[in-house]
Amino acid sequence: MPWHWYGGCFRFISPRMSDAAPLDGLPFRKMHGAGNDFVIIDSRGRAARMVAELARAIGDRHRGVGFDQLAEIRDGGDGADLALDFWNVDGSRAGACGNATRCVADLVMRETGRERLSLRTIRGVLRAERRDGQIWVNMGAPLLDWADVPLAGPVDTLSLPISGSPAAVGMGNPHCVFFVDDAEAVPLESRGAVMEHHRLFPEATNVEYVSLLGPDRLRMRVWERGTGITLACGSGACAVAVAASRRLMAGRRVEIVADGGVLRVDWQDDGVWLAGPVADVFAAELTPGFLSAVS
Repeated sequence: MPWHWYGGCFRFISPRMSDAAPLDGLPFRKMHGAGNDFVIIDSRGRAARMVAELARAIGDRHRGVGFDQLAEIRDGGDGADLALDFWNVDGSRAGACGNATRCVADLVMRETGRERLSLRTIRGVLRAERRDGQIWVNMGAPLLDWADVPLAGPVDTLSLPISGSPAAVGMGNPHCVFFVDDAEAVPLESRGAVMEHHRLFPEATNVEYVSLLGPDRLRMRVWERGTGITLACGSGACAVAVAASRRLMAGRRVEIVADGGVLRVDWQDDGVWLAGPVADVFAAELTPGFLSAVS
């Protein structure tokens, strides 16, 4: 039976009930951070929860809206101002999404006039601050032990036993970071698809190819698990910064040049901070017809 948005939440509704009760549309926002684009659904104050089928339908760029990730805002509780759930295009869950977190923080800060927020994610409670016109999010401490990334067995996370000797970093999502002479020359579509499902990563992995542009300035191209090539990746930028610092290629405060723009990363003692551009593109509504067709 189809999912319907009815009475403030998604429910399975029989044809008779569907005929008897008018369906409401589902409001959403489209935003992006350095070209990393998101559908944002605000479920605060209601029982709505995203499901994999609906996330896949919305993520279809031809038949739905299209996104790199979907972020659902929920009530925070337990000391957090709000909570966030993240979904990939294939309907799988993402553990973290730095640029979507920055977009949501910007949206809520503009709504409330606040300059600081706490956001609960699978990664933990993240802090967001508006500084000098940009939203900074503390993405937490990097996970550097093989079991925490996670990897399939005990290996050196700074130099994995994979051709190219990539580094592994956990930032709520697993990341596999390759340092190459020229990131532009890498056939990202083919290599990213293969590496995402490498046997060393039991939960699959994001894949970054990185080259050094200058002191504390890195070029990053990224393949995200469950989505594919994206123009930027916030947790990926954090992983790249951590890996580059650990390999003594850069300091702990760097600029990451992604396909869609420049992200700033500052690895401090209290966690890895991320900043970059944010754009609020449009607000719209999914129609009852679209929602009723999702099964």
